[in-house]
Amino acid sequence: MIEGSCRYLVKDRLDITGARWSLTSGEAVLLLRAVIANGDFDQYWRYHLQREHQRTHTSRYKDQLALAA
Repeated sequence: MIEGSCRYLVKDRLDITGARWSLTSGEAVLLLRAVIANGDFDQYWRYHLQREHQRTHTSRYKDQLALAA
């Protein structure tokens, strides 16, 4: 069962002829494939959008929000 999971998650995606992966991008792809395989993608995507909004908007305008309060 473990070997089948490794083949499904890792080999089928990363062992493509001519593909070259850095450690960072390969790990990102594997983590995303694991989230999808576990059925947690919708929950992950909501969390990702929330964090991205916070990173790009809340932190940028935090000084203005403090003045308005």
